[in-house]
Amino acid sequence: MKVVIASDHGGVGIRREIISLLEELHITYLDLGCDCSGSVDYPDYAIPAAEKVARGEVDCGILICGTGIGMSIAANKVRGVRCALVHDTFSAKATREHNNTNMLAMGERVIGPGLACEIVKVWLETPFAGGRHEQRVSKIMEYEGNLGLTDTFMIPHEK
Repeated sequence: MKVVIASDHGGVGIRREIISLLEELHITYLDLGCDCSGSVDYPDYAIPAAEKVARGEVDCGILICGTGIGMSIAANKVRGVRCALVHDTFSAKATREHNNTNMLAMGERVIGPGLACEIVKVWLETPFAGGRHEQRVSKIMEYEGNLGLTDTFMIPHEK
């Protein structure tokens, strides 16, 4: 497994903790920074990381900013990326099992390093459940493949 990890200035501390965890777990990673305390723009870090996931250069990615919101929004603009903003282990497990997410976003100002590492462990260790969830993820990917410009995507009526 190879993981890309990136943060803006608001997520440097937790990014460093997660890198230590990845090393402890013997997981190969690519660190895209940042290593500064001054304000930087989160898209400058989220988008290159998401592109690496989308191109298959890495298996998955982890993003950290102050809240995780900006990073997740930016990453989800990259075709092929399913980035989930997560701040608890239940959601980390569910987003892998049900949504087959390939990127995880967290907020350093929302959670501490201990919980962040637990979330990462759960997220990395949880496989996609497939089954009924496969159809749902496929619908998202199909819509995305059509550039989201179709008006034919309809919510089916309940049976």
